Amino acid sequence: MARTPATSRRSLLFGTAAVSAGALLTACTSNEPTNQEKAADNAAPAADDKPGKPVTIGFAGPQADHGWLNAINDNAKTRAKKYSDVTLEITEGSNDTAQQIGQIQTLINKKVDVLVILPADGKALTQVGLQAMRAGIPVVNLDRVFASPQAYRCWIGGDNYGMGLNAGHYIGEQLKDKKNAKVVELAGLDNLELTQQRTKGFNDALKNYPNIKKVARQAADFTVESGQAKMAQLLQAQSSFDALWNHDDDQGVGALRAIDQAGRDDFLMVGGAGAKSAMDAIKAGNSVLKATVLYPPTMAASAIDLARALGQGKGVGGLAEFEIPTSLTLYSAVVTKDNVDQYLPTGFI
Repeated sequence: MARTPATSRRSLLFGTAAVSAGALLTACTSNEPTNQEKAADNAAPAADDKPGKPVTIGFAGPQADHGWLNAINDNAKTRAKKYSDVTLEITEGSNDTAQQIGQIQTLINKKVDVLVILPADGKALTQVGLQAMRAGIPVVNLDRVFASPQAYRCWIGGDNYGMGLNAGHYIGEQLKDKKNAKVVELAGLDNLELTQQRTKGFNDALKNYPNIKKVARQAADFTVESGQAKMAQLLQAQSSFDALWNHDDDQGVGALRAIDQAGRDDFLMVGGAGAKSAMDAIKAGNSVLKATVLYPPTMAASAIDLARALGQGKGVGGLAEFEIPTSLTLYSAVVTKDNVDQYLPTGFI
């Protein structure tokens, strides 16, 4: 899940709702058709949901080799189908920078009206974003930010710092009355800025709770196998602690396996991203996993809404401006047993 965040001066903070061509919406991220239809039915209708000017949207993303990335693709396709005036030209995802650049250039040559791009590497793909913009094709930059704001018309993505911050505050509130509480962290890939931001947010939140000390941290790489291996190491090194924050629900599947194998249930666990498996476990209440902090893949549905709005020359309902914002940062809500039913339709597989 190699995502690079944008912490832009122009970021406009919204909640977990997704932005539509006329309103803030939510969309389904589950791969189960019944859940997708349910979420689509329950989504707030766009302020301007009536068919308008036909818009062809080109969509290019990385290879869907992770549950979150697969949900990104599903969200884009599902949202585009909601609009009779939208034609979606979607490329086969690739983590090869040169291949993705070629795919985007093909979309540019097809003269699509708007491009939605989740780059495999934001910095490396900046030039092709600039190429599209110079060709008069507005770009919606999804999550991994380009190196230059000139390479996109609008950026929309998640809040990695906010993930860590909200995870830390949730854990802090659970342990605020416990003397000498100890927490551990199962991070993602340390060479990614997003991992560093998640850790920084977590550390900053814990500063508000002087009774809590982080006693250990291991970095995994967003896979089930790495989650299991690194969690086993943490458990072996730490005979007791009170809470665990795991950056990613995919690697969390492995972490839970290691926890079960060790027979440990003496702490609470908070996950990250919002996988359906995590939400199911939270709802069941039969494991150490008590919460997960969202990094909503609904942003891809929002990107389609924004692209449609750009193609039709519209703004966003509820705002006074005639144009859509330059940047949208989605909020990382904490999902617990109290609110899991609200978010379960958005859980990705």
